[in-house]
Amino acid sequence: MKRVFESYLEEWKNRKSRKPLIVRGARQIGKTYTIEEFGKKRFNNIIKINFEEMPDLKNFFKTNDTEEIILNISSYFGKKVASGETLLFLDEIQQCPEAIRVLRYFYEKMPGLHVVVAGSLLDHVLNDIDYSMPVGRVEFAYMHPLNFYEFLEALGETGLVEYLNNYTLEKEVSAPIHEKLLKLVRMYYWIGGMPEAVREYAESNDPIAVERCHESILKSLEFDFSKYGTNVQLEILVTVIRYIPSGLGRKIRYVKIDPNLRPAALRSALNLLQMSRILHIVAHSKASGVPLAQGKDDRIIKPLFVDIGLANHSLKVRLVDIDDLLTLNEGALAEQFIGQQLLTTEPFFLDTQLFYWTREAKNSAAELDFLTECRHSIVPIEVKAGKTGTLKSLRLYMAEKKLKTAVRFNTDQPSKTAGDYDLISLPLYLALEYKRFLPE
Repeated sequence: MKRVFESYLEEWKNRKSRKPLIVRGARQIGKTYTIEEFGKKRFNNIIKINFEEMPDLKNFFKTNDTEEIILNISSYFGKKVASGETLLFLDEIQQCPEAIRVLRYFYEKMPGLHVVVAGSLLDHVLNDIDYSMPVGRVEFAYMHPLNFYEFLEALGETGLVEYLNNYTLEKEVSAPIHEKLLKLVRMYYWIGGMPEAVREYAESNDPIAVERCHESILKSLEFDFSKYGTNVQLEILVTVIRYIPSGLGRKIRYVKIDPNLRPAALRSALNLLQMSRILHIVAHSKASGVPLAQGKDDRIIKPLFVDIGLANHSLKVRLVDIDDLLTLNEGALAEQFIGQQLLTTEPFFLDTQLFYWTREAKNSAAELDFLTECRHSIVPIEVKAGKTGTLKSLRLYMAEKKLKTAVRFNTDQPSKTAGDYDLISLPLYLALEYKRFLPE
């Protein structure tokens, strides 16, 4: 399964200023598979240590002597570890925090050795690590579930990806291609971007098999919660993760999750889920310019789930008749789809943060789905599930912030209209291309 992340690993491999690379992302999004495939293609050999499967090998990292570590690894695996020829892959490194500390010595004493580490609950360890964090001696990269283009390629639709990559706004998308792409967007709603589910559908074309994958993944995520604390904390985490899919696109109100739980406990659960990258918190920003983070208000937030397919499965949406499947939360699904794509439009070395805007004034409430940054300017984004819909909130925001360009995603043909501001209207399937159509 082709992942764009491999191109970033290739660039990292060839860079002179390379440091040990820490890959972060939720469980089962394809980190291990992608790194292993890259290692097989680009190195003479790959040595993988999975600390969950090989806990005894933690002993190798109780020293800071990199020569001794490499000697032990070479002897154990019966392979020579050579700079420029070997990829050393330390997987599930959250199980061995000592190895994180040692990364700085690999960088300082063996800069020619390619070292990649990954872990599903890595953010928790990085936050609570008792060892000296190798600041400035490592670099980070971030992975997400398959985006829409990777999904298309997995289904064999490489021609459509090439078409979208080369599309220009002056053209109309031919009706058959437009309808086919919208159908594939809706297929992505239900299958999502988790590699196991996508592979299952690509190979079997069996929606029930996809449901089994989704169920297995969700259960494994909930099983991970047992590592976070007490049984009471576990129950709160399960409560929150089961609520989030029903709250997509809406401001989080703790009383809606569970009126019997304290807000502080719910905030803690949301933070843990965000650190696990099971959800992404979209915060309100009142900023009138970049960076949007300077105007962030963490009290006003809404969630994105790690994957749209998992979210629908959590809501017990059955995939028996996937072609004609309609639900009551189409608007929220369109917003989740766009948010999930936007997270993959930034360089892999950035931990992308999405924002939105809302005004809760009496008789004048308004909300704009997303705010992003491009070319030193705010890009307001409105999402519609169909072809039509009012733009009252967008007009209010554009007037208030005095911006010149906005983006709308819907199911209509692409267009650009001029007025008090330029509105670039794009079908949902062009989400990954929107920056190309913004003015210089």
